[in-house]
Amino acid sequence: MEAKQKGNEGIRMLYDLSKEELIRMLIDDAKNWLAHDGLWFQAVEKAHGMEAAIEADRAAWERFTVIEARRIMERLGMKPGGGIPALVECLNHRFYARLNLQETVEVSERRAVFRMLDCRVQSARKRKGLPDFPCKSVGIVEYAEFARTVDPRIRTRCIACPPDEHPDEFWCAWEFTIPQDARP
Repeated sequence: MEAKQKGNEGIRMLYDLSKEELIRMLIDDAKNWLAHDGLWFQAVEKAHGMEAAIEADRAAWERFTVIEARRIMERLGMKPGGGIPALVECLNHRFYARLNLQETVEVSERRAVFRMLDCRVQSARKRKGLPDFPCKSVGIVEYAEFARTVDPRIRTRCIACPPDEHPDEFWCAWEFTIPQDARP
């Protein structure tokens, strides 16, 4: 097995960890990923301003979200075209699902509504007395490209995302649909 080769100590040691230790490690790795994402954004913002940082973030997410969706699908043995059920399953395997409190509601074969109930980034800003981070333009690219990678028929609509007003129950919400005239 590839992981048992000399020099793969970082992977080899995973085989000796308990399920609880692996879960803690996955959550910690997700937090590290998010910390890096935030620090990267702040560095671009400091050097070039908020508008340039958001544009760079949007460009990065446009590519990363496709990579993430493809890797999740590969891990789950899915092919593109699995519809709303496949999208709902893939959303539960994202890094964000290990960090944020999220739910998918109103699920049918042609529609689902995904809501971010607690977002680490937004909650941290709120604790610091900062305004909501205006992530809508990035989220539109992120969620639309993720959904399109899972199934090209899926259309994505933002229900609410900062800087939009949103209810206290969620930070952002997204509707995913497959049009009636879409071919299987």
